[in-house]
Amino acid sequence: MAEVKLFGFWGSPYSRRVEMALKLKGVEYEYIEEDIIGNKSPRLLQYNPVHKKVPLLLHNGMPIAESLVILEYIDETWKNGQSILPNHPHDRALARFWAKFLDETCWRACKKAYLSGGKEQVKAKEEAEESLKLLDNELKGKKFFGGDSIGLVDIAANLIAYWPVIIAEIVGVELITNDKFPNLCAWMDEYLNSNVVKEHLPDRDKLAEHIRTWFQKTSPVQ
Repeated sequence: MAEVKLFGFWGSPYSRRVEMALKLKGVEYEYIEEDIIGNKSPRLLQYNPVHKKVPLLLHNGMPIAESLVILEYIDETWKNGQSILPNHPHDRALARFWAKFLDETCWRACKKAYLSGGKEQVKAKEEAEESLKLLDNELKGKKFFGGDSIGLVDIAANLIAYWPVIIAEIVGVELITNDKFPNLCAWMDEYLNSNVVKEHLPDRDKLAEHIRTWFQKTSPVQ
């Protein structure tokens, strides 16, 4: 049997992505919790010397880093279970595009809106809402980004499905509302009520406390 280990952190949306993908594919694995705040394990540093981050997948001793890369690796390696990427090359390319857009454009803009203040925050919120509007348009007439079932983009979008709701309560900056993004909010309800997703979401109260502590240490500009 293939040996699969996942180095992760309970509160990381990136780690949770990989857990969801492994569950969808029916892959058994050993989960190894990392203390990412200041005590990363020697094994994590050994297997991911470039970024020194979680998640890290170890498959038969071979390390794979970066959550989106890991998701594709899982889909290509284990053919059983639900497909994560579409079959058609063009659809696969689109899925990769939107997953990258979520990480590199949308979530970065959202974080800037949460962490800034004053005029900078106003501009940051506008940029975040522009990105969210594009996602909202992409969901028109669809249950999930992947169509009728959860796929790569949906798993990647857990960044905006669960964590921002808690962050909004803590910092008072609400970006995703039903009046502005009805398709996105409908998707969030559908996604968060999926059994495979609910099973791999961190405890809400514990996550809220973790995020609150993180924001206090980060000291956003007011």
